[in-house]
Parts: sequence; C-alpha cells; structure tokens
Amino acid sequence: MATIRQHREPREGLRQLRQLRPSKVFSSLRDFVDALAAGSPARLALIVFALVILVFTGLLSLPASSSSGQVTPLHDALFTAVSAVCVTGLTVVSTATHWSGFGQVLILIAIQAGGLGILTMASLLALAVNRRLGVRGKLIAQEGMNTGRLGEVGSLLRIVVSTTVVIELILALVMAPRFMILGESAGQAIWHAVFYSVSAFNNAGFTPHSDGLVPYDEDLWILIPLMVGVFLGSLGFPVIMVLLQSKLHIRQWNLHTKLTLLVTGILLVGGSILWGAFEWFNTRTIGDMNVADRILHSVFASVMTRSGGFSLVDMSDLDASTLLITDMLMFAGGGSASTAGGIKVTTLAVIFLAIVAEARGDSDVRAFGRTIAYSAMRVAISVVILGATMVAVSTVALLAITQETLQPVLFEVISAFATCGLSIGLSEVLPPEGKYLLSALMFAGRVGTITLAAALAIRQRSTLYHYPEERPIIG
Repeated sequence: MATIRQHREPREGLRQLRQLRPSKVFSSLRDFVDALAAGSPARLALIVFALVILVFTGLLSLPASSSSGQVTPLHDALFTAVSAVCVTGLTVVSTATHWSGFGQVLILIAIQAGGLGILTMASLLALAVNRRLGVRGKLIAQEGMNTGRLGEVGSLLRIVVSTTVVIELILALVMAPRFMILGESAGQAIWHAVFYSVSAFNNAGFTPHSDGLVPYDEDLWILIPLMVGVFLGSLGFPVIMVLLQSKLHIRQWNLHTKLTLLVTGILLVGGSILWGAFEWFNTRTIGDMNVADRILHSVFASVMTRSGGFSLVDMSDLDASTLLITDMLMFAGGGSASTAGGIKVTTLAVIFLAIVAEARGDSDVRAFGRTIAYSAMRVAISVVILGATMVAVSTVALLAITQETLQPVLFEVISAFATCGLSIGLSEVLPPEGKYLLSALMFAGRVGTITLAAALAIRQRSTLYHYPEERPIIG
C-alpha cells in the first residue's frame, strides 16, 4: 500500500501542475491585484514602484547594459535604476560612456515609466490586469489626478498617457533638426532629441552627451525646448488637463490650478532674479558673459533647480548663497501629481496662506474666493514635516558616512529627496553605503510625501465623541 501511495502522489502532483494553466495563473494574479487595490491602494502603488526599480536594477546589471561588456556593480546599477524610475537624474557613472545603447534605452524606458507617477502606474496596472480599478483604486487615482468624478478616472489615465506622448513628440521634433545642423547623423540626432524630450518633460535631468549641455550653453534652439518641457512637466497633469479643457479661460480654473501657476510663477521669477544677482560677478560661472547670456543662464537655472536637473555650469563653482537659494528651490519642487519632486508648490501655498490668515486673525484660510479645507492644511503640514525630517536624518547619516562638510552633503541630500538631480559631484565618490542611502532617499522622496498625502486625504476617521478643547501655549 505504501508503494502504491508513493506512485500516486507524484501523479497527483503532475495532474495539479497540468491544471495550472496560464489562464488560471492570470486569474489568480488578477484576484491578487484586485484584493490589494481594494484593501490598500497605497501599498499596491509602493509594491509596483519597488518592483519596477528591482527589474531595472537587474537589467542594468547585465553585461549587455554596459559599454565595456562587464557586469555593473549592484550599488551603481541600483542607484541608476532608482534615479531613473524616480526621475531624479543623479548619476554615479557617466550615462553617455558607461552604458551601452541597450543600457541607455533601459534608462529612457525607466524615466518614462517613473515619470507617469506612482499613483498612475498603480492605477494603470490594476486597470490593465483587472480591467477595472475598484472603488478604492479609483479614489487613490482621483486624489492623485485631481478629477471630480470617479467615472472619469479610467479615461483620464488614458488622456495622461496620450498627453505625455504628444508633448514629448513635439519637443523631439523641434530639437532633432538642430542636432543634425550641428553635425550629428540623422539617427544620432533623433535619438538625442527623443532622449532629451523624455528626460525634460519627466524632469529627469539625464543627458546622453558625455559633456552634458555645456556645448549648448548659448543655443536657444536646444535650451528653450528643454525649459518648456521641464516647465510643463512640473505643472502636473491636473493643471495641464484644466488648461486644455478651459482653453486659458481663467474663470474656469479651479483653485489648485490657480495656486500652482501663481506660486510657480513667483518661484520662477524670484529664483531667476536671486540666482542671477548672486552669480552676476562670479567669473567661475557667468561673470565673464554678456548681459543676454547672464539672463539666459539665470532663467535656465531657476527653471531647472525646482526639479529639472539640467545645468549649464558646474554646481561646485556656485557661490555659497546661490547654493542655499538652490536648496530652497529644490525643496519647494513643482506641482502636485507632476513629474517634479519636492514638497510641491501647492503645499507651500497652503502653508503660506495659513500663516497670513493667522497673522490677520482670520478664522478661515481663503484664496481666490474659496475657503481651504482644514484637512488640506493638516496634509500640507504633514508633508512639510515629513520632508524636513527625511532631509535632516539623511544629512546626519551621510555626514557620518563621508566625513564631508555640511554644505555639499545637504545639497546632495535635498537634490535626492526633491528628485532634482543637480549635484556638486559628491554622489560619484560616495562609498556603496552612501549610494544605498541616497537611493533610499530618492525612493522615499518620490513616493513618501505623495503616499502620505493620499492616505491622509482618504482615511478620514469620524469619531462619535470629542474631548474637551484646550489651547496650549504656542510661540
């Protein structure tokens, strides 16, 4: 009997394996994604983002991904994958010389996938696998995309993808002829134009040239499309959607669009003036240029410091005051649900409006004829505190690892957290543990504040009782 059972057990196992058809595996995966999206959409988003990073880390580690044909060390492959998927732009190896054509294509795909955003990626995955998002998934996507109706979420996600492709295609078509005029072959020109357009709109800052944008530091044909791409990408998909639907009729803009455009304009103009003023006589950067080129560099730097990551000068040559201004602009970042990083300009606007209301003694925080909800102020405060805490803890840890001075470490940490990509050169010389730390910070900076904001906005717990109110002494 024992012998008969031993023969039956393998046969039953084989029969069970045969019954595991691809359709059943797909069905199981669909059920798993649906359950995860319904139970914890934020967790699904984090898992998807982490899995995408791991996949690109493995692919970039392959010998075929490097120009030398050798395996790229894990810490360098992981750092590059995180930087690309989190659309940061920090590099520890040269994008143009270290990576092969296959490796550069992988980086470009990673930038495009990461630029769509964590909420969009998770929602698209659930939509593709399950063919529906579920209520919780739609709520997460609704919060991320700022749409009014749950029924519009699926179509809006498709519009986001199509809008991204159209903008990037236009930017590539504008830049490709210029690269050909400068002597590049048609294939090289098209490749570089596509790479720069994707990198610019997604605020990634990766460059396919070994010397970056230095050869084009006075070329408006290249610099203006890059600035336009970074600016549009930093506004956020909700703002782009409103602008397309309203056709620039200001009365039809919602509060989010007005605050985003207003604060973005203030930071752009103010950043250009301050950056230009502090660097105007710095001969290591723009001090020896004519007035027109100085103004061009100042505006370009102001656009890029809030998340673009492209640079025309060596960051290590900047004045100390300019570095501090750059730190502030990087920490502020771009618009919500955009390809930019930082704490987001609407967060900054809500905090400022709350301070003004408190100084005036107003009970409500108002802007453009609207009252800002108390829950939105709580989320804004949480995002700022979380971001500042991440930067502080990471700075202390990196100081202990590198024994460097505060200024370069703080600059690199804020650049990583804000997914900006500007660098003084510290990332390249970091030991492996320092690269792992910045990789974790880039991941946290890209998904941490967004996930927290979405979680706080959705998980509103109502209570049946209130404790007696008491006001502590503040200030």
